[in-house]
Amino acid sequence: MFSEPKSSEFRFSDRTNWKLAQNRFTHAVEEVRASGAKVLDLTESNPTRAGLTYDARAILGALSSERALDYDPQSKGLLAAREAVAGYYRDRSGRGERDVAGNVSTKGLGVDPERIILTTSTSEGYSYVFRLLCNAGDELLVPKPSYPLFEFLADLQDVRLVPYPLIYDHGWQMDFPSLEKAVTERTRGVVVVHPNNPTGSYVSAEELQLLNAFCRARGLAVIVDEVFLGYKMDCGGVDSSAAVELRSTGQPGAAVPTCPKSFSSNDEVLTFTLSGLSKISALPQMKVAWVVTSGPQELAAAAMERLEVIADTYLSMNAPIQWAVPVLVEQRKNVQRQLLERVQRNLAELDRQLAGQKACERLHVEGGWYAVLRVPVTRSDEELAIELVREKSVVVHPGHFYDFPNDGYLVLSLITARSEFEEGIRRVLGYLDS
Repeated sequence: MFSEPKSSEFRFSDRTNWKLAQNRFTHAVEEVRASGAKVLDLTESNPTRAGLTYDARAILGALSSERALDYDPQSKGLLAAREAVAGYYRDRSGRGERDVAGNVSTKGLGVDPERIILTTSTSEGYSYVFRLLCNAGDELLVPKPSYPLFEFLADLQDVRLVPYPLIYDHGWQMDFPSLEKAVTERTRGVVVVHPNNPTGSYVSAEELQLLNAFCRARGLAVIVDEVFLGYKMDCGGVDSSAAVELRSTGQPGAAVPTCPKSFSSNDEVLTFTLSGLSKISALPQMKVAWVVTSGPQELAAAAMERLEVIADTYLSMNAPIQWAVPVLVEQRKNVQRQLLERVQRNLAELDRQLAGQKACERLHVEGGWYAVLRVPVTRSDEELAIELVREKSVVVHPGHFYDFPNDGYLVLSLITARSEFEEGIRRVLGYLDS
């Protein structure tokens, strides 16, 4: 006979003790939509629903390779797919990235396919790297403001996140004094987002030098999210090797501006660069991402050996998608131009409307898909966002979703359809003006 337990209540793990109740803002949005009102969504982040033109024939054709009928498990991913990813970085270097001193350079910017591991998402890539670097309770330094995904990933990997602020002064900068204060004996790495979501700020050449020195002195790794790397505001079509400008510049055939450097060639410290087709080719449904490992040769090789075992344990990538990767990577050359044109036109429209009022201002943005508005602090950001959806049928994100340090910020998506964006901004600014 078994003894009677003290409690028959079922228990879940502490790592999943999240607040699962719907927040007030989400409830308000759903309530307004359920009423039948036409809602203008200025938070659109799904590129497949943003009115882009895709090469459907090429994309769907790439998924029908007969080679997918053969089971060929490779822990890093199929070589042909990894070579296509390496080609993406090779194309970028051909467009003239800058070295750490700010000079145009193509030296050493190639990525060895053997240093690439394919994953189904950047989230999975993060989980691999977190598991590689951290024991339970170890710490990673993460930027704030930033996308709120890190919290859940860290909980699932039993990792503790310690924030360091990005400070704003005519542009965003990493706060290195705060990094110094945040580091402890349990710190294992520094996470950077290049460019950051939602601030749109890239890590500058000077910041890269300071970051490498900081991590090298303390034996820390750098973990870099580069999913929005190709969307620099003044760098038309960065991931295509063809020298073309966006039509919106009015300068067809002009020389293409120098574009931001990828961390994939950073060999000063152990570095893990994450990216994928969700943003690069605007194909989030294809679930293709990767981790590139770089750094001092022996250390990077040791990291790859361990990462390969982690990847081999799951073998999460499926064959049809892997054989399609070369075609899917090429799709960026079409879709990024469309998105950059959309982003730049919406940003220009936002600035045009902001010029007619004095209550709000747009913070400086270098790249990505988002803009941040600084607004008067007359109530919490959440209260303001709820009022906007209820009174004006416009959805914007309150700044606290991204861990802004205080109220007074709204976050807008720049990939929203042009007419919807124009009308949505008019309603937001009109409401704030009143």
